[in-house]
Amino acid sequence: MVTSQRQHGGKTVYGAAIGILMLETRFPRIPGDMGNALTWPFPVHYKVVRGASPDLVVRRRAEGLLDSFIDAARELVAVGADGITTNCGFLSLFQEELAAAVDVPVATSSLMQVPLVQSLLPPGRRVGIITISELTLSEDHLRAAGVPLDLPIVGTDQGEELSRVILNDEMTLDRDRATRDLVDAGNRLVEGHPNIGAIVLECTNMVPYAADLRRELDLPVFGIDAFIRWFHGGLLPQRYPESLDDPRHSPPRGFSGAFAS
Repeated sequence: MVTSQRQHGGKTVYGAAIGILMLETRFPRIPGDMGNALTWPFPVHYKVVRGASPDLVVRRRAEGLLDSFIDAARELVAVGADGITTNCGFLSLFQEELAAAVDVPVATSSLMQVPLVQSLLPPGRRVGIITISELTLSEDHLRAAGVPLDLPIVGTDQGEELSRVILNDEMTLDRDRATRDLVDAGNRLVEGHPNIGAIVLECTNMVPYAADLRRELDLPVFGIDAFIRWFHGGLLPQRYPESLDDPRHSPPRGFSGAFAS
């Protein structure tokens, strides 16, 4: 049977479905961090939104930045992105506006996972949230992401390293201390709320330490990495062999055992 080899264009860059809107930062982005390209088992597009500092986005509600984020999202779509995300959970505030501004799906925040994760839990169990800034994660942020307002939330604000380095955009980070900050926050969360059944990490910079939190608490931990791999799966579904003896069968491009469960 003859099949058509005609190809259709429309993009500048092909093969990268996810476009990531980045804050303008200088702090270290270690593997696992959304801004480290080695985190992803597939190619991604990056676009830095100039002037979008962690302090302005997290502590001051990204004041005056909406138009800059919309322009950057449109640029990513024009280049070839099939879906848009961001590298800060506090940008849930812009979910509605960004989704209206581009003709592709938008997932601004890791917090958007919360309703789904809650639906997975047995009766009597609840999702707990860990954030980079408990002091400024408001009801507006939660509502914009579809998060129930009665869920327990703790921040790493009380720690010595993680929140300080990220929010002040410092040049050095102690991984062990950052891990301890996240684990300590997790322990405070479950001590104060024994019915926690799973944890969602608001902050995309917490992912490198999620495995340590899971080991400490023996609870499922959902970060932005899992959310965006799920998102990517819808934007670019894996093509599977048509029969058991199809010689074209091979692991997904970029597959690594490090991402296998």
